[in-house]
Amino acid sequence: MKSIRIIGVPEHFNFPFRLLFQENKLVDKGLEIKWTEESRGSGQMIQALNSGEADLAILLTESFFKEAETNPNLKMIGFHVESPLVWGVHVGSKQPFKEIKNVPDPHFLISRKGSGSQLMANVLIKESNFSWDKPATFEEVGNMDGAAKAMELGNSGMFLWEKYTTSPMVKAGIMNRIGEVKSPWPCFVMVTTERAITDFEQELLLVRDEIYSISKQLISDPHLAGLISQSYHLDPMETIEWLSQTKWAISPAISKSELEKIVSNLQEFGIISKPLNAEDHFVTGSAIIN
Repeated sequence: MKSIRIIGVPEHFNFPFRLLFQENKLVDKGLEIKWTEESRGSGQMIQALNSGEADLAILLTESFFKEAETNPNLKMIGFHVESPLVWGVHVGSKQPFKEIKNVPDPHFLISRKGSGSQLMANVLIKESNFSWDKPATFEEVGNMDGAAKAMELGNSGMFLWEKYTTSPMVKAGIMNRIGEVKSPWPCFVMVTTERAITDFEQELLLVRDEIYSISKQLISDPHLAGLISQSYHLDPMETIEWLSQTKWAISPAISKSELEKIVSNLQEFGIISKPLNAEDHFVTGSAIIN
């Protein structure tokens, strides 16, 4: 029996992957799923792909294309979430800032270099209708818990993270949300490596298509909000709100014009430095681009 090692953040977006693993949905097809939840974000997962520790990762779109600009080893097999990600902008509850414009210095706490928390900080700066006199600085804290610890010690840096994931910490008074920024592109993609493609390309596509099938079934499940709320310890009403804003991918079909728009936006916001042909970064034949 072949095994596929999949890695993703321990967040509600990845509920279909958690089900795929927990219910052993592909065992009857001779495929074992090994699912690892990585709290340190896309930067850490890219490292796991590059080192051969994972075969498939669920990455932020911006983190993937930033890496793909210089690393041809990584390839997409499809989107996982087609809707944007809403990032909360947070500071420690001990800080006096009530709005982003009140923060005197653009200092950001990030999970690691190249992570979405860093890349989206750059988007925030470009989208803001005000400017700081100083250039942005970044401090690695590992993950959300690392940011919370830094804040409790008095760190005044801003921390960008998915707003519903941080909600329990906001309610607990550990951090305050002083703003939001939405990614100008679909938020999550499924990414593999050249080595994994060589070893089991068809199995990877089987995983993708099974995820699409699971996601399609979940969308019509009247109990979905309760299942996700219980599984990820989220507020039930906030889970309903999140679901209303979220669109899981359920097909490998991708619009060429949408891909071109994504690449254009990534370049506009300084995530990538030059135009890319997005089709070159898909596993050959894995997507239906029209």
